[in-house]
Amino acid sequence: MTAAPPWPWKSHEALRFDRFMDLALHDPERGYYARRIRGVGAGGDFTTAPMMSGLLAQGIAAWAAKSLTATGCRDLIEIGPGGGKLAAAVLKALPWYRRRRTRLHLVETSKPLREKQQSLLGKRAIWHDSLESALDACRGNACLFSNELIDAFPVRRFRHEGWGISELFLIPGEVPREEWRPTDALPDSVQFAHTHRPGQILEVHESIQHWLSRWMPHWKSGAMLTIDYGAETAELYHRRPRGTLRGYLHQNRIEGHAVYQNPGRQDLTADVDFSDLSKWLLALSRGSITLSTQRDFLRPHLRSNHPADLALMDEHGAGTAFRVLDFRKQ
Repeated sequence: MTAAPPWPWKSHEALRFDRFMDLALHDPERGYYARRIRGVGAGGDFTTAPMMSGLLAQGIAAWAAKSLTATGCRDLIEIGPGGGKLAAAVLKALPWYRRRRTRLHLVETSKPLREKQQSLLGKRAIWHDSLESALDACRGNACLFSNELIDAFPVRRFRHEGWGISELFLIPGEVPREEWRPTDALPDSVQFAHTHRPGQILEVHESIQHWLSRWMPHWKSGAMLTIDYGAETAELYHRRPRGTLRGYLHQNRIEGHAVYQNPGRQDLTADVDFSDLSKWLLALSRGSITLSTQRDFLRPHLRSNHPADLALMDEHGAGTAFRVLDFRKQ
């Protein structure tokens, strides 16, 4: 077997941070999602809401039934379905008449995760390597949903200085060294219009904007539900002078320079700026946006006092740390 090429940060060229994050997560030879991830939950590096409770699936199923009926679509697409448990639970929670009419599509690029999904769902779903191909299979008419997907898109990292803005680059080494370089080549982000204290680090998911611009021309009608942790710009960095970037390895949270020490073996993530996401969506397509907390989204579906369900509703935890964006395409 041919040995994998050395990591780029061991060469002689500085690397912008978003490129490092992209390689660490998605490099086909060594990236975390491409090769290393084997599961989500107690045996994996992190746990998502569907692993703990069925409440989220109930909420998404109710949204899907309503959205599919309102838009006249028959195709439901989950983007980044993890182990497949959420998709299976959503399908089961749909009303029987809607379940019989609905075609479920899963967009997954990770081979280990796709194998888990296929063993769980069998012939109840159709798999795609990209959202563009999934939408083309639906002739552009579909309702889409994702849970904890876009937080793992690569971010560019910036720092407010007293004189302007600098951007993070990594200098090669066994463990990369940080170098903040002055820049005026800023991405399209609401964050730069806000006042921040000197030293505040910002993360911009410019990769999400590029991703949206690739697949949205393939989308003709439907609705999209995006669930992830984050906030609007004004509150995103409250008491977070170092930004929101962190890693997860064996259920342990990793911050600071430690995020560089296990590239390809740990998850990397940053909170989503829902002000930016809303702006980019509306710039690419006509539509309407409803933004709520996970607590408010799930409240109508709470039927018990099970601790796992209540944890998703906790106003001091996941209930407000996660936001739910409902985009209705017009």
